[in-house]
Parts: sequence; structure tokens; C-alpha cells
Amino acid sequence: MGRKLDVLRKEKRGPGRKARKQKGAEVELAKFLPPATDNSGNKLSSHARKRAAKRRMESGKTQARKNLLQLKKPTDKGEMDGISSTAEQPSPQKGGKCRGPAPLGTLCSLSLTPAKRSQPAGDNEEERLESSESQGDEDVDAWESMGDDGSNEEMVDDYGASSSEEEELLPIEQAARKQKSGREGLSEDGSEEEEERVSSRSKGQEEEEDTDLQLNMEIDEQFVLPSGEEIEKETAEPPDLHLIHQRIKDNVEVLQDFRVKREAGRARQEYLTLLRQDLAAYYSYSDFLLKKLMELFPLPELVNFLESNEVPRPMTLRTNTLKTRRRDLAQALINRGVNLDPLGKWSKTGLVVYDSSVPIGATPEYLAGHYMLQGASSLLPVMALAPQENERILDMCCAPGGKTSYIAQLMKNTGVILANDSSAERLRSVVGNLHRLGVTNAVLSHCDGRQFPMVLGGFDRVLLDAPCSGTGVISKDPAVKTNKDERDVLRCAHLQKELILSAIDSVNAASETGGYIVYCTCSIMVEENEWVVDYALKKRNVRLVPTGLDFGKEGFTRFKEHRFHPSLKSTRRFYPHTHNMDGFFIAKLKKFSNAIPKMQKDEESTVETASPASAPEVAAEPQLKRKKLEKLKVTTGQKKQRQPPSKGGSVQRHKRPFPQRPGARPPARKQHRVHTNRQ
Repeated sequence: MGRKLDVLRKEKRGPGRKARKQKGAEVELAKFLPPATDNSGNKLSSHARKRAAKRRMESGKTQARKNLLQLKKPTDKGEMDGISSTAEQPSPQKGGKCRGPAPLGTLCSLSLTPAKRSQPAGDNEEERLESSESQGDEDVDAWESMGDDGSNEEMVDDYGASSSEEEELLPIEQAARKQKSGREGLSEDGSEEEEERVSSRSKGQEEEEDTDLQLNMEIDEQFVLPSGEEIEKETAEPPDLHLIHQRIKDNVEVLQDFRVKREAGRARQEYLTLLRQDLAAYYSYSDFLLKKLMELFPLPELVNFLESNEVPRPMTLRTNTLKTRRRDLAQALINRGVNLDPLGKWSKTGLVVYDSSVPIGATPEYLAGHYMLQGASSLLPVMALAPQENERILDMCCAPGGKTSYIAQLMKNTGVILANDSSAERLRSVVGNLHRLGVTNAVLSHCDGRQFPMVLGGFDRVLLDAPCSGTGVISKDPAVKTNKDERDVLRCAHLQKELILSAIDSVNAASETGGYIVYCTCSIMVEENEWVVDYALKKRNVRLVPTGLDFGKEGFTRFKEHRFHPSLKSTRRFYPHTHNMDGFFIAKLKKFSNAIPKMQKDEESTVETASPASAPEVAAEPQLKRKKLEKLKVTTGQKKQRQPPSKGGSVQRHKRPFPQRPGARPPARKQHRVHTNRQ
């Protein structure tokens, strides 16, 4: 006979795969799970649930032992043998057996499949009922603590399949669940150690950050000027650029808030001299040029300007609308592997090139004259000039021809453009560019711009791109950092004053459409820009008008001890660190009278007194010549007075009478023949 199934004692089975996938799985699963003891509302992880179930299991075991001790009698040895025999039966798991005798009510098996139980012969029905009730109560605790008795075997459903949820999930879902459980586990009982670790790590990081901040504050507060011995050691050794760069930053910070951060007993001039020396060593500038730049810019802006000069400006193109459109040119260059974009909203013809797989100056489009390689700042003077069709325009310093071709492009090859330059070699490049770009309304001349009004005049507009020191294009010509001094700047300023007066005299103030002069330089020096324009306002009947450019910084109306005309606000300055183009200055003048105002005596005296201090050696040369000539005249007059009379003069002045013989006639004078008409 086989073993009989105990109807009163049923093995409780957990939900299978299908039950979990259905919508009511949570409700059905709640029937099997024990009620939650804590009402904290926190969601427990699987590890925490196992630990809680294990605690409940141990408490249930102790209670069951107490009940057994009360019900058990020492005389019932047969019953105890029967119970122990049932406890020592093998479990229905895969090869699972209980190790040693187990107390009543404990489950040695974690399986959900029904197991055949053997009933000992001779058991009373009452004892069976009591034992079944006690086992039923303890089975609930055992079901709650399923899998917590040291075995890692998984739950098996009715069909013998594994009921673990991890097997049904994809690897990415398993990783997400682990990450989620790790986050939620920070607030659970089983994650106290992790919380302590995380808190210790976060505290350590905060302490490190605090120490770093404290160190930074200490470094900032402890900036001290180096002594003379340290400076001598630095000069003897190769310069440490990293140390110099850090010292420049610290020095600028101190100078920005000098009252608070300065060192006691140190003057501001000491910090400035150290900063100038460090900047000269780090960026390789001359001391003269750094002094000028420090007078021109605030200290933070000065560092930005010097940094921008170390980086080249982006390559820009100007579309030649005489032959093509910007859209067609951009598409053609993109097809050749050129990465470009429109220059900006202010320009309708400019393109900026980021990189190219072909040389930009040798493409078929370039050779056909579809575009011109030209800087972005070189487009601005022509836009300020605003040439109109059928006008007479003078470009006084035209080489290499970029602005001249842009003027012809805006005029649509109408009117006349006189392109002049004092260098015959540079005029060759102008000829080549004008032919390539298809300009047909230009005439080239080779004259000195200072004498141009005596050659030709009566123009509607004049563009003067005056020669300058080149302090705005240091990124193109780094030699400007060291090879310019005060004499060069003053020499350029004197030449520019002569050229701007000549340009004003070449314009016809009675022109119906024009009468404008645009003065521009690629320099940022005040001596070459505002000083020259202010000089022209005093010497000629002109006034400043708006340039028509929407961006750019206003010109200076006061600089150091100099005070300029208030209308110089309408001029525009462009810097590489603010506009990402070469440094440039643009001023637009309107001539309202062709008459040249006469200087008053007071102005003449002021000019004569100011000329030795401000005029360069070129201006002083004629005065020296005049003084030398005056000295020569004086010395020659004195020599004539001191010289003895000449022989001829003595004969004429002290003429002795000839000895006359008796009866001789005196010599007769020569009489001029006079022809008279006698009748």
C-alpha cells in the first residue's frame, strides 16, 4: 500500500510565471505573504525581506518549543520515536536531506511540489490533529521564510520551472534593478553599512574640497611680491613660464582690489612694474609697447588682448558680386571640401572659412575672380564710405587692391576710381587683382599722397587707409612686438596728419552726393587715430559724421592729459579680443567748405611751442635747416665786413688821376649812337 495524502495539511505553493504576469498577481501574491509588521511605508529589498522573515522564523521556533514542552509527556516515548522518524525522512528536493533531528513544525524542504508523507502506525487521531495544527501554524512562518534556511535553491512552480524573476529579465533590466535596489537600499535596515561607507566617502570628499578651498584662499591671500634676490635668480635661470603665468593672474587680482589684497608697505607702482616685467617676459613685448597698452586697456582686458594676439584671426573671403553670388560661391566651395559659414549679419558678401582640404588661394573659383581673400576688418571702411554709382572716388593708398575692388563692386563698374599708391612694386599686385576680379572703372596712379591736391582734385569721396605702426595686426606680424618705439609712432602720426589734410583738400565740398572722407588705420594707438582726426578738425572745415556701423567701440574723447573734440564718439574702434578681427580704427568726415581756414596768432604760438615736444625728427628737420641758413647769413655778413677791400673796388673808389701832359686832352667818353629819323 502506498502512503496516504494528508488532506488537512496542504503544501502552499507560490505563484508561477503566468500568475505574476497577470494584472491581479499582486493581490493573489498578498494572500500568500504575511502581513507587514512595520507601518513605515518604506519598500524593502529582497535581502531585507529575507532577514525579516528569518527573524520571524526564529521567534516562531522558540514559541513552538515552548508549546511542545508543555504538551509533551515523558511516558510517550513511542510518539516521540514516530515524530523523529517523520522528521528524519528525506525531503522532496533534489537530493536534499535534513541534517540530524529537527524539531516539530520545521520544514526541511523548500519545494512547492506535493510530497508523500509516511504516517507512523499506531498514532491516535487526537495526537495527529494536535500535531497537524501545530505544524499548520508553523508552516505559515516557514512559507514566509522560504529560502532563508541556508539553502540557495529557487522556488519551483507546478510545472517544475524556476520561479526566479531574474531569469525572465534581460541583462539590462537586471542591471537597472540592481542599481535601483542599491539606491533604495540606503534607507533600509540591511544597508546601514553601505550608508556608513557612502557617508564616510562624502564626508571625505567634502573635507578634501574644504581643504582645497582653504589652500586656494591661502594662496590668494599669501601673494607676496618677490624680493630682489629672487628676481635676480629668475633672470639668471631660464624663465619658468608656468610660474610667471600664475604670478600674472595673482598680480591682476591684487590690483583689481588693491586696498584689501595688497601687501603692507607696498605701493601700487611696484605691482605694476612687476606685472609689466612678467608680461614682457611671457608674451615677448617691448617695454615701450607694454606701457602704451597698459595705458590703453584695463588690466583684465589687457591680458585678453595679449592672449588674442597669440591666436591667428579666422580666414575670411569677400564674394565678388560682379561675377557670382555668395550662395553659388559657398556651394561650389563646399563641394570642394571647404567648411565655411556666412561672416555675419553685418556683411552680405563675407564668408568665414574654418578648414579646407584644398588651398583657398589656388582654387578655380579664386583664379576666375569669384572671391578675394580679405580680412573682415578691411570690409568696414568701404561700408562706411558707402560709394554711389557714377561718382569720382579716390583711394589714396590702394595696395594691394582689396578695398579698391570692393568699391568697384558696390559701384557696379560705373563712375571712375582713381587708385593711387606711392610704392610702384605694390601697384603690381593691384593691377593683377583688378584684372582677375573684372574691375573696369579703375585708373592707377603712382604719386605721393601728400602732393595729390596739386595733381588732381574735385573727388566726391576719398578713402584714406593710412600707413601706420601695425599694432592692430600683431597676430599677422609678431615682429611689431619688439621693433616699434616712440619715434616710429610719432613719425607715422606726422605722416598721417599730412595725408589726411591732403585727402580733405582733394574732396569737393560742393558735390551733390558726396563730400565725404573716410580715415582708417590698422593701429590702436591714440597718437595715430584720435589725435590725427582732432588735428584735421582744427585745420580744415570738416565735421565728423556717424560711420553707419552698428558695432564697435566708441573712440576716445579724453586720454591721459589730452582732451579731444566731443564728436569723436562717432568714430569706431575694433579689437581682436572683443570682435575677433584685426584691430582697426575708422572715422568718417564730411567737408562743408572748400576754403582753408587761416590760423590765428594764438594757435600758431601754441603749435610752435608744442612742436618740439610732439613733432618727430621729420618735422624738426626743416626748422633746423632754417636755423642753419640764418646762421650762415649772419656769418657771411660778418665776414664781408671784416674782409679787406678788393683790388677792383679800391681802383674804383680811390681812382688816381692820370698825369696830364701840357696840351693833352682828357680821355673822351664813349658816346652811344642814337639813330634818329631826319627829315
